[in-house]
Amino acid sequence: MTILVTGSAGRLGEAIVRTLRRRGSTVHGVDLKKSAFTDAAGSIVDPGFVREQMDGVTAVIHTATLHKPHVATHARQDFVDTNVTGTLNLLETAVAGGVRSFVFTSTTSAFGSQLRPEAGQAAVWVTEDLPSVPKNIYGATKLMAENLCELFSREHRLPIVILRTSRFFPEDDDDPAMRSAYALANAQANELLYRRLDIADAVSAHLLAREKAERIGFARYIVSATSPFEPHHVAALARDAAGVVRALYPECEQLFTARGWRLFPAIDRVYVNDRARRELGWRPEFDFAHVLNCLRNARDFRSALACEVGSKGYHDTVFADGPYPVFS
Repeated sequence: MTILVTGSAGRLGEAIVRTLRRRGSTVHGVDLKKSAFTDAAGSIVDPGFVREQMDGVTAVIHTATLHKPHVATHARQDFVDTNVTGTLNLLETAVAGGVRSFVFTSTTSAFGSQLRPEAGQAAVWVTEDLPSVPKNIYGATKLMAENLCELFSREHRLPIVILRTSRFFPEDDDDPAMRSAYALANAQANELLYRRLDIADAVSAHLLAREKAERIGFARYIVSATSPFEPHHVAALARDAAGVVRALYPECEQLFTARGWRLFPAIDRVYVNDRARRELGWRPEFDFAHVLNCLRNARDFRSALACEVGSKGYHDTVFADGPYPVFS
């Protein structure tokens, strides 16, 4: 079995290729950029390049994409070309080549405008049943690519699993207010309560999706760290998220204070991974309880894989006002 991984020079793609190589799997990495994890450099927008790379491939893990931070630096057509046309090229070639499973990395940004309740309103309980309302070209093109995946699965019986991942980038937040209010590790520890994912858990979800796609046929899953919250918490999370967390984890305040950390005063959404855990058998390891255990033992709460892959960034340019020129 040969597994094609697109976006192999990116953070998730590299992490998947690293893991597959260690398992002894035959993996073929492709990306626009050359890297130690890229076997062929080229664009998925080029149908000829895609056909060449698909020879002998039995499974595809498609992580290549333009991301939200590219919204300010790339034209809308660039997003359509990469995220939609590139995905279409891969799907058509996968069908023609008899590929047996296809995993598409999507994003919780597909929910878009659904995730910004008015101030004081209850946090949004986000499951796969929440309708998608993209708020920018990134979310719109990822949703278009998802719909292409569903169409190909239905028309050609290509087994496809879509994973809507929450944020797993290690860089500072794109919101300057967040960057100024919270140290990086503090903010990302808080996010594991409701909207973050360690790269090691992201990889395990993708590999499970690849293994089980033929049995599943077609499905979408939210992939995010397991939240400790329940639906009855959503109103309180909007008013006093810190109070909810302290009630769930009485030791948290002492551990945070010792580091000079603070809990978020309000939380606006909760990504729910129940379906992925139930149907994929996914068991994410890196959650808020893990963070607290690491604080007790003076350890980094990031996975070893996260530390290995490190920060990739999204732009070659350094911007004067922060890591990204995007604030929405």
